[in-house]
Amino acid sequence: MPDLAAVAPSTWFALGYAAVLLAVAYGIDRLARRAATNIEQQRSGGFRYHADHDAWVCPEDQWLWPHSFDPENRVMRYRGSPTVCNSCPVRESCTTSASGREVQRQVDPWPASESARFHRGIACAVTVMAAAWPLAAVFAAPGLIDGVLLAIAVVLLVLGSLPLWAHLRRTPADPTGVLTRSTDDNVADRQEIARRYHARRTSYRSDRLPIVSVTHGPTDGGTTNGGPMTGGPVTGSSVNDESQRRNR
Repeated sequence: MPDLAAVAPSTWFALGYAAVLLAVAYGIDRLARRAATNIEQQRSGGFRYHADHDAWVCPEDQWLWPHSFDPENRVMRYRGSPTVCNSCPVRESCTTSASGREVQRQVDPWPASESARFHRGIACAVTVMAAAWPLAAVFAAPGLIDGVLLAIAVVLLVLGSLPLWAHLRRTPADPTGVLTRSTDDNVADRQEIARRYHARRTSYRSDRLPIVSVTHGPTDGGTTNGGPMTGGPVTGSSVNDESQRRNR
């Protein structure tokens, strides 16, 4: 059995240095993951995700189904029905969009987002620093026992840090059977849905016409064609009524 008392103090310092930095690397990754989980829970606003249905349920017991997948941001978008959301009694505290409430979910495992990969990169950099000192100390070991201990420490350190580096060799797969939409396409799609919803709210075409600015003559008591006129915006309905009176 090797005599550990003969191990130089510098070797113990190198081993302790590697162990502490490896623990720091995993601590950074765990704290970042916990922060990301808390942020996702806050964004969901009380919505519950059901993996067996791949859908969300809102606090009012309404379902949000998959609508589109964003390959750039690697998120799946779930959207509620505009008819249901716009008539919901808690709509004002849930969403201001007329196209229904939308919830996003990361489709890739941690780390998926850019911020998550940034923190994972910091953790990986710490593992490199942890292995640097013991690896260099192997070639300057004062004795055989010191060199063996340092070499074993480097091997264990590499094996222990592999889970942190595993995300670099993952190839994310895109969901199948889902509409693909970028962020810009999704915004344009929601605006179109909101426009159609507002257009269905009335059957009178004149109420859907844009406001037209009509310029009149003098507004301070002047007259036009024998009658007093006042300036100001006139809606499409007012223009149509005026045209009908003239045709009579």
